[in-house]
Amino acid sequence: MGNRNPAPDQEGSNLVLGRNAVAELLQGGRETECIYICDNGKGGPVGRIIEMARAQGIPVKRVTAEKLEALSGGLPHQGVAALAAAFSYSTVEEILQRAGEEPPFLLIADGIEDPHNLGAIIRTAEAAGMHGIILPKRGSCGLTPTVGRTSAGAVEHLPIARVTNLVNAIKMLKEKGIWIYGADSAGVPWDKTDMKGPFGLVIGSEGFGLSRLVREHCDGLVSLPMMGKVNSLNASVAAGALIYEAVRQRQAIGLDGKQEESRRG
Repeated sequence: MGNRNPAPDQEGSNLVLGRNAVAELLQGGRETECIYICDNGKGGPVGRIIEMARAQGIPVKRVTAEKLEALSGGLPHQGVAALAAAFSYSTVEEILQRAGEEPPFLLIADGIEDPHNLGAIIRTAEAAGMHGIILPKRGSCGLTPTVGRTSAGAVEHLPIARVTNLVNAIKMLKEKGIWIYGADSAGVPWDKTDMKGPFGLVIGSEGFGLSRLVREHCDGLVSLPMMGKVNSLNASVAAGALIYEAVRQRQAIGLDGKQEESRRG
């Protein structure tokens, strides 16, 4: 199943940590070598994980809390861990194919470095029915065990692509008729931005927002109302609000959005 982890929370790690993440791992079908359960874990979610693993012929090992702590490298685990094949990224083309007859609904993460933010964004994107997420290979967090745990296992169900050049990926999406909007405080208010058709939402980094080139290649910018004294939101919170505004708009026209597909060109 490949090399063991160089470190527990690096990209390419074989570790999956946490009850939800391990349960979704088993449902998603990624090759799994072994499930580790803390020796006092039983019933409820842990019991269901054990049942699913045994039904798939995956070994379940009871270990001490100390052993599980060592295996996880001190990362939170909720008494459950798994060793699985390293996550396999999709391609942008595969994400677009997944959209099928629906107008593509994508998220582009421009330099998200905090694994908790990325995991929360992935969880929201999957729950909202987005077709996939695009990450840059450099300057961004990858799919680490913390990302998987924070996503509550959504990484097992949502296609995620990683590209060498984010600007080139955006250009390609625009050529395919997808409108790209970046989240930015200088943007058009969210309720005045049309998100019903083929749509890609770009979320910038926690500290600096959208990178200059990515910003320049967006079709437009979209903003959230800030009515208090705080003038910014956490990246994952902003992403969640904008994603669900897009969901609201798309549901209002019946999700197909076909009348919007001719806007470009």
